[in-house]
Amino acid sequence: MHATRRSPAALAATTLLAALAACGGNDDDNTGPPRLAAATPATLSGNCADLAARLTTLANTTITATTDVAAGTLMVAGQPVAQHCHVTGSMYPRTGIDGNAYAIGFEMRLPNNWNGRFFYQANGGIDGSVVTATGAVNGGAGLTNALHMGFAVISSDAGHSGALGPNFGIDPQARLDYGYQAVQKLTPMAKSLIQTAYGKQPDRSYIGGCSNGGRHTMVAMSRFADQYDGYLAGAPGYNLPKAAIANIFGAQRYALIDSANLANAFTAAERTTVANAVLARCDALDGATDGLVQDVEACRSAFNLATDVPTCPGARDGSCLTTSQKVAIAPTFSGATTSTGRSFYASFPYDPGIASGGIPFWEFTAPVLLDTGGVAQIWKVPPEPVAGFNGPAFALNLNIDLALQWIETTNATYTESAMSFMTPPNPTQLGTLKNRGAKVMVYHGVADPIFSVDDTKAWYDGLRANNGGDASSFAKFYRVPGMAHCSGGPATDQFDMLTPLVAWVEQGIEPQAVTATARGTGNAAGTNLEVPTAWGAARTRPLCPYPKVARYNGTGDVNLAASFSCQ
Repeated sequence: MHATRRSPAALAATTLLAALAACGGNDDDNTGPPRLAAATPATLSGNCADLAARLTTLANTTITATTDVAAGTLMVAGQPVAQHCHVTGSMYPRTGIDGNAYAIGFEMRLPNNWNGRFFYQANGGIDGSVVTATGAVNGGAGLTNALHMGFAVISSDAGHSGALGPNFGIDPQARLDYGYQAVQKLTPMAKSLIQTAYGKQPDRSYIGGCSNGGRHTMVAMSRFADQYDGYLAGAPGYNLPKAAIANIFGAQRYALIDSANLANAFTAAERTTVANAVLARCDALDGATDGLVQDVEACRSAFNLATDVPTCPGARDGSCLTTSQKVAIAPTFSGATTSTGRSFYASFPYDPGIASGGIPFWEFTAPVLLDTGGVAQIWKVPPEPVAGFNGPAFALNLNIDLALQWIETTNATYTESAMSFMTPPNPTQLGTLKNRGAKVMVYHGVADPIFSVDDTKAWYDGLRANNGGDASSFAKFYRVPGMAHCSGGPATDQFDMLTPLVAWVEQGIEPQAVTATARGTGNAAGTNLEVPTAWGAARTRPLCPYPKVARYNGTGDVNLAASFSCQ
């Protein structure tokens, strides 16, 4: 046995939690969900080089390497990540029905001085890559991460190689691994690996990610409520198949204006015109004219695309929209519908982030090159043939009603529908999670163009309804005004939600506002070029737990979070 020794990061985290505890919380309130005990640190047993020989008993697992990583080899926001052991491996190797080789590839990073916690890093897109296991704590580039804090962190490819693109969906098991089974298989393996490495299993386990990583996290809330104590979901595409079809619906609307070049249907200049019109009607609704629309609900009533954006009297010049543009574009905000007018995905709020640089990719490129592969090869039963598949033609000619049937279909080969293996079962029924003392924090950019913040709001409203109108004792939802998909946009998109999540789980300190910072020039983690020059480079804002809104106090610097209150 090795003596337990606390690293500076672990000591700092312990000190922070103690300070937070001293500020209050629900420690003496025995009426709510139970509070879980705090994690205790430990030191890596033996040395990293010897670890591989001690991991040979992991079931269905091959360890390919264990490598000692010196302090400072990895950096976060200019700060060195401490010495740790880098473990790589794979699980369940097999040959798919398509003849391709499959396995669940992973890496784990184990700090020499461990804080007693495990973080499952849920990755984005269609997975397919074992990205560096660091564990993000927020949307935009962060000043820290879970590994830097002393967590043991795992990352995986969710069971397939990115070289296959969406064609891995031809294999039914690869579909299931991508949907939820990779997490199901990796979680107990990772905990056993930690047991061998440190002489004990993790005291507390957390899972988090953004985009598809947020989807993984929300699926885990339902399917693996007994495996994780804290869930941090960003921009969760928990209705991913429907969101993809809705994005194709949007592309078809843009094609009504210019089918040869979707980006020309709604140009950067025109999107800026709409953004400025939104600001003119909605910016001051929170009490401050500061380039941010905090009161999302009030803006729904205040802004009208048809009347508040100038209608072009003649040719388009960027300063207006034509009548046909307004008719075509409006449904992309009000929400995708079937041929009979039935809504099948959420609305998107108007936000000045509509002018941000990431919009063209998600609005004009993704529906014809990314969403098509998801719908055709990963979720359709049976999948479309790979040979000769033409994404743009598929998207622009897709029968939306038929596509919605595909994602609910099964057959003898594909025994789970897309809406079964991709989405959380009963996502507003989280009694198991709640009753065992686990906690949830969810954030979502208001200007997200691919996964709607309104869809996440609808989920949280359902969760509230199923908990007597208030789910805040175990779940919090934060909207980030101006933020696009996971990061970027004219927003304060840098924040740490993992620290308050840990404090909530382990100290019973219920989080309220989370302070977010703009990544202006000089930010240690990297500059967000979409931060307006009129803002302070390090502008801060409180992110308020929904349904509260950050409102200006009437006095004080508008660049400071202290000048705003959650009301």
